[in-house]
Amino acid sequence: MSRTLHRIGARCAARPWLTVSAWVAALVLALGLAAAAGGTTRDDYDVPGTSSQAGTDLLRERFPDLSGTEARVVVHDPNGAKLDPALLDQVASALRAVEQVGLAGPAQSSADGDTAIIDVRYTVPVTDLPDDAMDLLRAATGPARDAGLQVEYAGQVPEGEKPTSHTGELAGVLIALVLLIIAFGSVVAAGLPIISALVGLGIGSSGILLLAALTDIGTTAPTAAAMVGLGIGIDYALLLVTRHCEGLAADLAPRAAAARATATAGRSILVAGAIVLLSLFGLVLSGLAAYRTYGYATAIVVATVMTAAITLVPALCVISGRRLIRRRRVGHTGPRRPPMTARWAARVGRRPAGWALLALVALLALGAPALDMRTWPQDAGSQPTENTVRRAYDLIAAEYGPGAYAPLVVAVDLTSVPQGSVPALREQIAAVPGVATVSEALMSPEATAAALTVQLEFSPQDERSGELVDQLRAEVLPAGAEITGVTAVFVDIADLLAERLWLVVAVVVGLSLILLTIVFRSILVPVKAALVNLLSVAAAYGVLTMVFQWGWGSRLLGVDRPVPVSTWVPLLLFAVLFGLSMDYEVFLLSRIREEWLATADPLQSVVRGLAATARTITAAALIMVAVFAGFMTNADIVTKMIGVGLATAVALDATIVRLVLVPATMMLFGRANWWLPRWLDRMLPTLGHGRALPDVLSAENATNEASRPARQVSAR
Repeated sequence: MSRTLHRIGARCAARPWLTVSAWVAALVLALGLAAAAGGTTRDDYDVPGTSSQAGTDLLRERFPDLSGTEARVVVHDPNGAKLDPALLDQVASALRAVEQVGLAGPAQSSADGDTAIIDVRYTVPVTDLPDDAMDLLRAATGPARDAGLQVEYAGQVPEGEKPTSHTGELAGVLIALVLLIIAFGSVVAAGLPIISALVGLGIGSSGILLLAALTDIGTTAPTAAAMVGLGIGIDYALLLVTRHCEGLAADLAPRAAAARATATAGRSILVAGAIVLLSLFGLVLSGLAAYRTYGYATAIVVATVMTAAITLVPALCVISGRRLIRRRRVGHTGPRRPPMTARWAARVGRRPAGWALLALVALLALGAPALDMRTWPQDAGSQPTENTVRRAYDLIAAEYGPGAYAPLVVAVDLTSVPQGSVPALREQIAAVPGVATVSEALMSPEATAAALTVQLEFSPQDERSGELVDQLRAEVLPAGAEITGVTAVFVDIADLLAERLWLVVAVVVGLSLILLTIVFRSILVPVKAALVNLLSVAAAYGVLTMVFQWGWGSRLLGVDRPVPVSTWVPLLLFAVLFGLSMDYEVFLLSRIREEWLATADPLQSVVRGLAATARTITAAALIMVAVFAGFMTNADIVTKMIGVGLATAVALDATIVRLVLVPATMMLFGRANWWLPRWLDRMLPTLGHGRALPDVLSAENATNEASRPARQVSAR
C-alpha cells in the first residue's frame, strides 16, 4: 500500500498543474451533468414489513383517491370571528383542481368556528409530486389569505419542503479557515485543505443529484452528507499537508515531501476512510429506505473527498512550494524544548492508571443520561415556530385537541372481516380509554374495504399515543384490520430501529475490528479502539438527551420546548461517529506504530506519536466542531440534533479520548499493545502500518535526488 501511494503522490507532484486541471475538469463536468440530468431529492416514508405499511398498502389498493400522500390546510381568523362557509367552499374547490389531488374537503370547522381544516388527499405518493407542489397549494388558498385570514399547512407535502439557507454552514467554513491559518501560520497552507474539501464536496454532491435521478434520495440526506464530507475532507487534507510541511522542514524538496506525505499520511487516510465507509454500510442494514439513502449519499461524498486528499493535495502542495511553512522553521538547528503535547504525554505516563480512570469516569458520566433517552421520529410539534407546519400543529392542537394533528386510520379488509361487524368495531375502538373520537366508516368504491379515522386524546409525541396503538392492535382489532397513519408509522419506525440498532453496531464494530487487526497487526489495539469509540458515541447520546429531551440549553438552538430525541438520529449518529472517531484513532495509532517499529520503546513511542499528531488532531477537531456547529443553525430539528451530536463527540474524542484515555491505556499495556499470534500474523495480508517503510524511503531518496534542482530553485 505504501509503495503504491508513494508512486501516486510522486506522479501527482511531478505534474501538479495537470493534476489540478484534471480535478477542475472533473468538477465542471460533474456540476454540468448534475444540472442537466440530476434528479431532485424526495422522502420515502414506506416502512416495509410493518403493520402500518400493510394498512397503507390496503388503502392504496382499495381507495384510489386516498392512495397517495396528504396535506392539511388550516384556515384561522386571528380576530376570532367565524369563518365564511362560502369562502371555505371556494378554497376547497380550488384545492380539488390542483394537479394530482384526489379529494379535498369538506372543511371541518372548530367548535367556535374561527378555524377550519381542509384535508387534501393526493393520488400519488409524496415522492411523485412535482417540485412546485407547495406553490400550487399556496395559489389555491390565495382567496383565504386575500381575505385577511391566517393560512398554514400541515402533512407530508409541506413537511418535505426544506429551508435553503446555508448561512450556518458558510460560517463554519470561515471559522475553519481561521483555525487553519492559526494552526499553520500560513494563509497558503490554510487554504489547501479548504480547496481540496470543497472540490471533493462539489463532485460528491453532484453525484448525489445524479443518483437521485435513478432512485429516491431523502431531502435531508445531502445536508448530512455535506456536513460529514466537509469535515472529513478538511481533516484528511490537513493531515497530508501537515506531513508535507514536516518534510519541507526537514529540507526535503517539495516533490519528495509530497510523495512521502502521500505514502505515510495517505495510508492513514485510506484506512480511516475505509472505516467510515464500513460504518456507513451499516445504514443499509437498518431496513429503511431513508437510512439507505443517507448511507449512499454520504459514502459518495466521503469517497470523493478522500480521493481529492490523496491526489489533489500533493499537487497543490508542490505548486505552493515552501510558502506552506513558517520561515522561522526552515534551517532551524538549535535545541528545542519538547512540545507541550510531549510533556503532557510524559505526565500521563507517570500515572497512567489514574488518568485512564479519570477519563473513563468523565465519559461514563456524560453518557449516563442516554439511559433515559426516549426516541421518537421528528414531527411538526418539534419544529421551530417560524415553520408553517409547526404553526398548523399549534392551531390544530388548540382548536381540535392534541391528537387531531395526526389521527390514526384503521383500514379494514372486508374480504377478511364481515362488513356487518364494522359498526361494532367502531364502538369497541371508541370505548378504549384515550380515544377521543372515531369517524363513521368510509367504504371503498367496490365495498371491499372500510376506513375509520381515530383521533386520540394525546399528541403524537406523547408516550401514551404509542402505547394506545399497541393496545388497539393487540386487544381490539381483528385479523384483517390494520392501523396506519403518521402516529402508527412512527411507532413502527421506533420499534424497527430499536431492534436494528444492535445489528448495525455488531456488524460495523466487527468489520472495523477485522480491518484494524490487519492494519496494525495487533489484537489489543483494535479492541481498545472500538471500546473507546463506543464510549464517545455514548457520551454524545447523553448530551443529546440533556439538551433536547431535558431541555438544557435547547432554547439557544431555537427549540422552544423539550422534545424526544428523533428516532432517526441514534442509528445515523452511531454510523457516522464511529467512523469519525476512528479517523483520529488511526491518525494517532499510525504515528505511534511508526515510532514503535523504529524504537521498540512502548513508552516513548506513545510520547512521540502523541507529540507528532496532537497538534494536527486538535486543529482537525476544532475545524470539525466549527463545521458541525454551523449545522446547528439549520431550521430542521433533526439536522440540529445531528450537528450537536457530531460536534460533541468530536470535541470529546480529540480531548478526553485522544489526549488522556488512549495514551494512558497504551502506556499501561506497554508491549502487549502490539502482540499478535504468529499464526495469525502469517494469515493476515499486509496493508501498511504493520511494517516499516524501507522500500518507500529508498524510493523517496531517489525522488529527492531527482528533484534536487527544483528544491534549490524553491529555496531561493
